[in-house]
Amino acid sequence: MNTKIITEIIEKLKADFDDNQLQTIERTLYRILKDKDVIDVVRTQPQTNEEALAFFLAAKKIEGCSNRSISFYQTTLQKMFVNVTKFYYSVTTEDIRLYLSQYQENNNVSKSTIDNMRRIISSFFTWLENEDYIVKSPARRIRKVKTPKLVKETFSEESIELIRQNCKNLRDLAIIDLLYSTGIRVGELVRLDIADIDFSNKECIVLGKGNKQRKVYFDAKTKIHLQQYIASRKDNNTALFVSLLSPYNRLKVSGVEIALRKIGERLEIGNVHPHKFRRTLATKAIDKGMPIEQVQHLLGHAKIDTTLEYAMVDDENVKISHKKYLG
Repeated sequence: MNTKIITEIIEKLKADFDDNQLQTIERTLYRILKDKDVIDVVRTQPQTNEEALAFFLAAKKIEGCSNRSISFYQTTLQKMFVNVTKFYYSVTTEDIRLYLSQYQENNNVSKSTIDNMRRIISSFFTWLENEDYIVKSPARRIRKVKTPKLVKETFSEESIELIRQNCKNLRDLAIIDLLYSTGIRVGELVRLDIADIDFSNKECIVLGKGNKQRKVYFDAKTKIHLQQYIASRKDNNTALFVSLLSPYNRLKVSGVEIALRKIGERLEIGNVHPHKFRRTLATKAIDKGMPIEQVQHLLGHAKIDTTLEYAMVDDENVKISHKKYLG
């Protein structure tokens, strides 16, 4: 059985390899397949790019990736295979480099976008390599795209107070206070139930990335506004935050983003986005002297480097410290 398969393989490769190379391949195949049942060696191999992608996405789902992340993986890789018209096991480093270069030129996107695409493509081919579907990832030699380090904006205390004062309902006020005092992700916020809130200890347990739970804490002002909001509700939904109108469904990420964007538009203070509250908390915590490891735990970051990227040290405090220690 194995001899027949090896002969067929060698016949198929004759057009692409010389005699010496074919002999090496043949000896290698005999050595690998000796005393083995071919069924044990050749396992279920993805036959198409679509099937390989489906296997990869299933693995990511099991690992705990969010639906949003999985959707981003899927879209990015499908676009690549539309342009790189080869089977996944035939894709080369040059194919990927050319695709990324042409995509950036044709779509006029930022280097950050290209690097995000590179990371996803690299993740896909690394997974294929680890699963023994390919010998070596063609993305291994493609280096990280250098991107400019931009100072991302945070809310000033004055802006936070203006946003609070311009909330038109108790729900939005409670959302803003909870985002600002805990630094939780918007996806974590919308998954919260009323039962998750421990008002006595002013804390709650959130489900973060990778289905990892962590405890976060809120202040007295947030406690009061949450209690006022819950008391004002007329529904029986277990969700902490629901839509303002019947049937009072659990609020979605898009619902939070829209509500906050409208407040920002009314105040004309730029983009009021959920993630900006998280960045503001990280900056404030480090600025006030909280150890970076504790900020990392508070935000639910797997790597401390991610925490450092979120936190931007206040320039005025750097000036004061420079005067104190070096002046």
